[in-house]
Amino acid sequence: MSTHATARDEPSDPEADQPPPGDERAFLGHPRGLATLSGLEVWERFSFLGMQAILVLYFADAVADGGLGMDPGTAASVSAAYGTMVYLVSVAGGWLADRILGSYRAVLWGGVLIACGHYAMAVPTAAMTWAGLGLISAGTGLLKPNVATMVGKLYRTDDERRDAGFALYYMGINIGAFAGPLITGWLGENEGWHWGFSAAAIGMTAGLVQYVAGRRHLAGRKHSAEYPLAPDAMRSAVTKIIAGCVLFAVLATLLAVAGRLTMDRFVDLLTLVSVIAPVVYFALMFRSPRVTAAERVRLRPYVVLFLASVAFNFILFQAYSTMMLLASTNARTEILGFHFPASWYASALGAFEVALAPVVAALWARMGRRQPHASNKIAIGVVLGGLSFLLMVIPTSGHAGDAYRMAAWWIVGSYLLLGLGDVLLETSGMSATSKLAPKAFSSQTMALWFLSLALANGIQAQVVKVYDEVSHPVYFGVNGAIAVAVGLAVMALAPWLRRTMHPVH
Repeated sequence: MSTHATARDEPSDPEADQPPPGDERAFLGHPRGLATLSGLEVWERFSFLGMQAILVLYFADAVADGGLGMDPGTAASVSAAYGTMVYLVSVAGGWLADRILGSYRAVLWGGVLIACGHYAMAVPTAAMTWAGLGLISAGTGLLKPNVATMVGKLYRTDDERRDAGFALYYMGINIGAFAGPLITGWLGENEGWHWGFSAAAIGMTAGLVQYVAGRRHLAGRKHSAEYPLAPDAMRSAVTKIIAGCVLFAVLATLLAVAGRLTMDRFVDLLTLVSVIAPVVYFALMFRSPRVTAAERVRLRPYVVLFLASVAFNFILFQAYSTMMLLASTNARTEILGFHFPASWYASALGAFEVALAPVVAALWARMGRRQPHASNKIAIGVVLGGLSFLLMVIPTSGHAGDAYRMAAWWIVGSYLLLGLGDVLLETSGMSATSKLAPKAFSSQTMALWFLSLALANGIQAQVVKVYDEVSHPVYFGVNGAIAVAVGLAVMALAPWLRRTMHPVH
């Protein structure tokens, strides 16, 4: 679809929307636009992860207590399937930004849809919950790949501040990841789940306000797409998109009413799509006539980084599913005499990432050209993710039943390893993606990175089904060992990756 002959081969007036010259080092030595985009992500992650921290608990809670009454394995699987859908839609979001909306408007309308979705979830009915999750999925698919692409546009490809800038951007993400579960978790577990969803809605609204207010500091803020379709092709594309969405909604509703589209089948379908989509997308980019030979060479090592991201994020996303379930049933919810909701454990992950991101950013800035290659940073992150699960083997072993309660420090320690791994992998991964992206696929290649998150969630949606069918030491031990093995394999490929990714460091 992105290779249509009707698409223009050159960006329209790429210098027309640069931020003011004084912005170059106005924010901690970085472009002022980084503060605007990081601020947006603070509130977007506040709403998204604040909601996700209580989503699996809401699914698993008894109907009489305001939940949906799912068993734990099903609750974790449906929660993962929702994550799969969120990141699958990011492909469409990247294409819409490149060809129709432009990055600025894609992010804006994505934020509007997310806010509407959270407001819908604040209504205490199951139907509004599913409608809200659909709106949030569509909105996040528009926002996530394009806001990260806009961060990349603030820097030249050879700018040594680039990785440090993404680390600061990721710190902003994790301020929201820290604050969100604190507010939504307390409201959800003390006042009612839908009060927690309401807080998420207010957070996303605040993010939209500051994004619009800081628009002048952004590169790529023009209303037109960077590689727009010709007028006739654009009208045709918009018509097909609207018709396709309506057809999908009607078909899904009819199949659900007829009993042919069950929740289990829908989860399985999303997993299948999450496997097929990246394969197809890589094939399209490798074969596109608008991708140069040099760009095609740099896409090959990107496949390795993609798989490393899948392995790590398969572990990371379980911080909001199986780890939340484990915390609610088998972990103490008190530290030094202070009692807290189980969902607050999710804030520990955000807190560690807030604390570690500036340390990592300062380290990379200080090391300059001597810093580890991007592939090694990613590999170390994957190993740390695996170790975070292997650590959980210790407190879950040696118990005759499921009535034990582990000390809070075990889960906190696991999240410390996971948080450091996340800072290393996600910042380096997003930065490397923006560097390796073929010029004509800039937003879409960032969407491809988010497809790795979709695939990780798709695999998780199947694996978590056995969470209650095997012992906890086996579950965490096997999954953690696989992640460590993947990280070590990427380290072994470092010489080839360094050579084929040149000049990307």
